[in-house]
Amino acid sequence: MDTSPAPPLLLRPSAPSIDPSAAKAVINKSGGAAASVYDLRREPNIPAPFVWPHAEACPATAKELGVPVVDVGVLRNGDAEALNRAVAQVAAACATHGFFQVSGHGVDDALARAALDSASGFFRLPLAEKQRARRVPGTVSGYTSAHADRFASKLPWKETLSFGFQARADSAVVPVVADYFTSTLGEDFEPMGRVYQEYCEKMNELSLTIMELLELSLGVEKRGYYSEFFADSSSIMRCNYYPPCPEPERTLGTGPHCDPTALTILLQDDVGGLEVLVDGDWRPVRPVPGAMVINIGDTFMVIKIRWIACFLLITTARLIITLLITKCPFV
Repeated sequence: MDTSPAPPLLLRPSAPSIDPSAAKAVINKSGGAAASVYDLRREPNIPAPFVWPHAEACPATAKELGVPVVDVGVLRNGDAEALNRAVAQVAAACATHGFFQVSGHGVDDALARAALDSASGFFRLPLAEKQRARRVPGTVSGYTSAHADRFASKLPWKETLSFGFQARADSAVVPVVADYFTSTLGEDFEPMGRVYQEYCEKMNELSLTIMELLELSLGVEKRGYYSEFFADSSSIMRCNYYPPCPEPERTLGTGPHCDPTALTILLQDDVGGLEVLVDGDWRPVRPVPGAMVINIGDTFMVIKIRWIACFLLITTARLIITLLITKCPFV
């Protein structure tokens, strides 16, 4: 899996162009073996490493997952009844599958659109130019095509660009994202870096708001306990691109997995494809214009269980931008 997360995505067909010279050899971090770098937009057929067993690549059920759309603006508008309703929605979602969507988040539509458009522009670049940001083995940041540098089979039909963001408890802004783009790709990418710097800052603010809702849903007495705890959290921003696929029934955009982080915020385009495993069935989650998909991860589950133990005993969009928020809670 992606060491970072987004639920499995099935792909939609489209005719690719052909360029046999697109594949190049790189060194596999696991033992020096050669691994291919694939230009997925130019593959006429699915290469063998991308083929998944039929039982894993089969289509999802047509029945959509009932994911509530929660207005997080109620945390600030003083409407107690609406706040209680939002808390109940979050509690019910987290008790069943851990997914909900949020509206009223305060993220400007133009900024969200710029984030999607910037990712789309990057992935349209020639492979050689994207490879300038190639992820160094053992690190998180950088570009990779299908994770072929890490795995030899059951490769995901996607490209990713990842970079880190570090929040600070004192709210000071450090331009780590903007600096990453200019230092890795050059000064021409400064505008893209500024877009993602602002986007990461807004996502960090939203994550702390969601933490408030989560603590209320758990009955935590101290308001702001979780938002304070995660005020200096580390995040990974990941842009995922799922190119048109010549044989979508034989592969997956992202394989089945759970999220190791505390919280995942997904900004989807309108193509769809996000699926969640519930009661043995993969259920699609329909994109809601203006909303973002939230799911709690393994780290938050550990925090939640620990809190309960302490205080009660005395888890095809073509393009998805993901913010993965984590913090090592018990060291």
